[in-house]
Amino acid sequence: MADRRLQVFHTVARLLSFTKAAETLHMTQPAVTFQVRQLEEHFNTRLFDRTHNRISLTEAGKRVFEFADRIFVLYDEMEEAVREMTGEVSGVISIGASTTIAEYMLPALLGDFRTQYPDVNVQLKVSNTDGIVSMVENNVIDLGVVEAPVSNKNLLVEVCRMDELVGIVPPGHALADRASVTLEELLKFPYICREEGSGTREVIQEYLQSCQVNVNEVSICMELGSPEAVKGAVEAAMGVSIVSRATIHKELQLGTLVALPLEPRLERPFSFVHQKQKFRHRAMDELLDFARSYCETHQEI
Repeated sequence: MADRRLQVFHTVARLLSFTKAAETLHMTQPAVTFQVRQLEEHFNTRLFDRTHNRISLTEAGKRVFEFADRIFVLYDEMEEAVREMTGEVSGVISIGASTTIAEYMLPALLGDFRTQYPDVNVQLKVSNTDGIVSMVENNVIDLGVVEAPVSNKNLLVEVCRMDELVGIVPPGHALADRASVTLEELLKFPYICREEGSGTREVIQEYLQSCQVNVNEVSICMELGSPEAVKGAVEAAMGVSIVSRATIHKELQLGTLVALPLEPRLERPFSFVHQKQKFRHRAMDELLDFARSYCETHQEI
């Protein structure tokens, strides 16, 4: 119902990028440019300054952006008010999750939620923790679910469950028969870690520091971009690693990996992250309530 030109302009202005706006809106970049130019023709003034492949809002653009913000908040409130009157739970929710959560926790949760609320369309974006927090900050997504602490005090962070991280080695490894290991024992072997920006990597680095282990002295043999890649490399006896216990249920059942609890124990929170002041749809509240309940009853996942 809201003016499409204004929606496109608002997204470009928020991200200050035609390319990112096109990705967010699932449009081509020429289509985004066309919508913005139509709005500029409507107002008979430029809304963006374009210099050296960067854009910024003109004074007119800043005013339009301020009004657009207010218009879309009122529009959301209107739609929500009507839905509450009719008892309808519907709409689109955009959520983002870091890799471990998206691959091992959310599929079952979102599947059960969709069964209960078939008229809610949940769109999922996957990135590392830094990327998800950035998307929440820039209002690209409504809700983030991350696996590392969040430092931005302007965001609301709510722990949904705790996750244990364990050492992993292949069967037959020198440590495979141990009931638990210390970091010093595990890190005598070549270590496989996640990429920069990964929540798992950040938590493990903090754990190393708390155990007074110099990160620069760790013998890192590989840096990989997903839990599946890390597990595959350890199964191939290329090194050892530390991963979420939630990611290795299948491998433990098949006997292709051995899990080694760490001493001292290593845990991290899985957390919901969203804007403090942002207007929330009823569907968003229902998803949060459903996810809280789900996490309480599925601690083993």
